Amino acid sequence: MTEFFVRDRGFYTSFFAMTATIAMQSAIVFSVNLADAVMLSRYTETALAGVALLNQIQFLLQMLVFGVAEGALIFSSRSWGEHRLEPIRDVTSIALKFGVAIAILMSIAILVFPEPVLRLMANDPAIVAEGVKYARIIGWSYPVFAISQILMIMLRSVETVRISFYLSIVTFCVNVTLNYLLIFGNCGFPELGGPGAAIATLCSRCLELVLIAGYTRFIDSKVKLRLGHVLKRMNTGMLRDYIRVGSPVFLSGAIWGLAMAIQTGILGHMGSSAIPANSVATTVFQIITVFIYASASAAAVMTGKTIGEGHTDLIKPCTRTFQALFLCNGICSGAVLFFLKDPIIHLFSELSADSAALSVKFMTVLSVTTVGTAYQMPALTGLVRAGGETDFVLKNDLVFMWLLVLPSAALAAFVFHLSPTIVFICLKSDQILKCAVAAVKLNRYTWIKKISRTESPLSEVSP
Repeated sequence: MTEFFVRDRGFYTSFFAMTATIAMQSAIVFSVNLADAVMLSRYTETALAGVALLNQIQFLLQMLVFGVAEGALIFSSRSWGEHRLEPIRDVTSIALKFGVAIAILMSIAILVFPEPVLRLMANDPAIVAEGVKYARIIGWSYPVFAISQILMIMLRSVETVRISFYLSIVTFCVNVTLNYLLIFGNCGFPELGGPGAAIATLCSRCLELVLIAGYTRFIDSKVKLRLGHVLKRMNTGMLRDYIRVGSPVFLSGAIWGLAMAIQTGILGHMGSSAIPANSVATTVFQIITVFIYASASAAAVMTGKTIGEGHTDLIKPCTRTFQALFLCNGICSGAVLFFLKDPIIHLFSELSADSAALSVKFMTVLSVTTVGTAYQMPALTGLVRAGGETDFVLKNDLVFMWLLVLPSAALAAFVFHLSPTIVFICLKSDQILKCAVAAVKLNRYTWIKKISRTESPLSEVSP
């Protein structure tokens, strides 16, 4: 008889080890953003707000690149379970080509038209001017970021996760050191403010690319990806499968990143305090909830590998166990955010009283919605996607974000003129509402699909 929950100690060891490593890497990455926010808030609030606008462009790029890479991860994790390396190399090559092309287009847009782009998200001339200074430097880092992230996710799909953590430590130290030198002009360096933070980020990302490319070429013994694999003509069959399965993942990332930029635009037109308050609250939220996003990645890799190995009989107990772990994670993360919100806000000493008070209110809202995020996000973007039903997640995001969240927030802000806190609640309401959809979908077990024409037939999993 099949167990209700997984009892195998190896399952928990693999899950927590992978989750912890990915979470620590993510925490360090988000700590770079927090360090930028803290240092810039002590420089000027206008500089912080200007850089916060560019961070939304960066978030859109991140969502697009992650969409490309996570579409590849679905194939890579299954191929890893089947012990086939050539499909991993083929799909990584495809992801790199798409990812770099997207990053170059976004670089051109932000380098050539920075002011028109930023005016879509804010109407304060001083904030836009600070953002333009930052944009003219940070835009050069986008292709570098795309290559690094796709290589890291490729390694993650074959359960190589520690290298990303070590690289994050190195780049964090470089970034914070250069921030200290270039934002404030310490140790004889010029005082550059926002542009100094951009130079620091560009330098740390270039170093990260050199290190991850070197590891992939000279040290990795699993995939053994070489430049020739990347530059060769794309495998036509794999390209068709990738577009069919991966395009919904990419589109989900695109609409989510675009929606976040629109959310910033809505808040940005509600007064100068809303942008820095949202920047601070979101950055703190990202750091505290790293285990939520890490658990989604770990669950996706483990589920894909299990399906690839042909162990579909293990899917039901694994899925039940994952759901329990997701809920526990959400309750703990929400509690941490709620109790630490007041001490954390004191780090941002130069924030105005209005911005600080609004940040605390935003973090209070996030401490509640975190519980929903912790369940539905890894359930849908981790398990359901790894199972192969990527189009369901796309349709779900379209309905909730574009038919509920954004219209309700726009009405609250511009028609009923409600407070920024009420608007923020509207913007985050989907994180709770999606839980019902996730629970029904996940426990029907209809999301396990064959994704490649070369893949072995799958056994059906009954509810």
